[in-house]
Amino acid sequence: MEPRAPESPNAAGPTSGAPPVSATMRRAKSVARAAHATIGQLHEDGHGGVRIDCSCGMVLTNGPDWTVDEHIRLHRAEARYLALSAVAPAGMPRLVPPGPGGRAPLR
Repeated sequence: MEPRAPESPNAAGPTSGAPPVSATMRRAKSVARAAHATIGQLHEDGHGGVRIDCSCGMVLTNGPDWTVDEHIRLHRAEARYLALSAVAPAGMPRLVPPGPGGRAPLR
């Protein structure tokens, strides 16, 4: 039998009876994933620039210090953050403080 890491007494999970992730937060993450999918094909401009469209309407590109893959990953991470932040329960400890009104704006 594998040793298990000790569980926090406040952690939601099998021992507490509460689901590990709320349905609201799971739904927000799923909506963000669906709303920020790359569409079409990668376009090259002939001068080293590449771009691809996101289903939200933003054009994702490479730049002097980043790849298009890094831009895609950042864009998706920001979308997930905004979606999760918008539905996070009030009072939940945060690494990034919420904006005015207590919640991040949803884009």
